[in-house]
Amino acid sequence: MTAGTVTAFVGDSLTEHGDWQALLPDQSVINFGVGGNTTHDLLERLDEVVAAGPSTVVVEIGTNDFAWRLPLEEVVENIQAILSTLRQKLPDAAIVMQSILPRQPEYAHVVRTVNEQLERYVPSVSCSYVNLWPALADENGGLKPEFTTDGLHLTDAGYRAWFAALKPALGA
Repeated sequence: MTAGTVTAFVGDSLTEHGDWQALLPDQSVINFGVGGNTTHDLLERLDEVVAAGPSTVVVEIGTNDFAWRLPLEEVVENIQAILSTLRQKLPDAAIVMQSILPRQPEYAHVVRTVNEQLERYVPSVSCSYVNLWPALADENGGLKPEFTTDGLHLTDAGYRAWFAALKPALGA
């Protein structure tokens, strides 16, 4: 990425609470993270992201869908629709889909299943995929204790680990 590019971070509270501008000081960063958002919510507000005309879109969404007990097939379909819409409306943008972050271990199986499907899907819409699990997950599929205080949201150390895993995909 070069100076002058606009990078949009899109997602739920995990994205919202990240200080992405501080992590990418040479870029223009817009944070479209909204606490509590599900994949349905993000689908409804994609026009706002598109209107900003970002050169890069970094997507993180899905964890709240599991709290609402949405079927994993619906979560996958919604994220596929998000990526397809972004690709259609921002044909020249780099789009980076990140794995759904680990959370409490009881969610590990469904989150891994969705992530596996997303990883297979992203090449079909010319997006890249960043698997955040190696950096953030413990052996039980939960967030590493040093990265969270509640099993879901991240500490500063968690955001640093996340960004370290994401940075190569951004060319930063």
